Amino acid sequence: MRFVWKKTLLVISAVTLVAYLIFAVTVINRPDEKRKCTGVELNISDETEDGFLNVNEIKQILKKNDIYPLAKRMNEIDSKKIEKVLKKSPFVETAECYKTPGGHVCIQLTQRMPVIRIKSVNGEDYYIDDYGGIMPNVKYISDIVIATGFVSKKYAKSHLTGIGNYLLKDKFWQQCIEQINVLRDGSIEIIPRIGGHVVYLGRPTGIQQKLDRLRKFYKYGLNQVGWNKYSYISLEFDNQIICKKRQNI
Repeated sequence: MRFVWKKTLLVISAVTLVAYLIFAVTVINRPDEKRKCTGVELNISDETEDGFLNVNEIKQILKKNDIYPLAKRMNEIDSKKIEKVLKKSPFVETAECYKTPGGHVCIQLTQRMPVIRIKSVNGEDYYIDDYGGIMPNVKYISDIVIATGFVSKKYAKSHLTGIGNYLLKDKFWQQCIEQINVLRDGSIEIIPRIGGHVVYLGRPTGIQQKLDRLRKFYKYGLNQVGWNKYSYISLEFDNQIICKKRQNI
């Protein structure tokens, strides 16, 4: 009889402990529904880079839709709705929103990064992101390369996305190249920020190899004879660089 009683006590203790743990976990992981949101933590990846988004703009989007969580009851805050609204922005890649037991709402965003601006002869003006997506031109970025000329959206996605990504990863070319011009036949020429010359690359293939040759020419050629000596430099063909002297020199 004594053994049965001890066994019963052990079972009761175990059940009580399990019930307590379930209650504790539930309380810890579910904010008090009557509590109000006392803080909003906004985190935007790559905010310091040449993106379009900042914390104030995100706040304005949420306030405009009357879903900015600060001072609202925690049970009235719809995390999924906040994510859905933010994902509608053409500049947001991903959005995640969650509540904390301390009465805070955390919002984490990743943004689409523009790599090149398109100003086509057909009047279209937009940005291409690092995945080839179209982004509307609603904000000017001064340091980004501009592509002009006969640029269709298909051409921009197929050829200029890769070029834009490469230029952004290379500090030298990012600072050196100001403009890309697409000719009627689809060939490319670039306009550096200094030197007053045009560089013809030909078809949009092997761009990295062509720019590597141009880098060496700048280092070992133009640094010796002067950056203003030539008006036109062609890298269209492998293993050769064709230069046209400036007439007034």
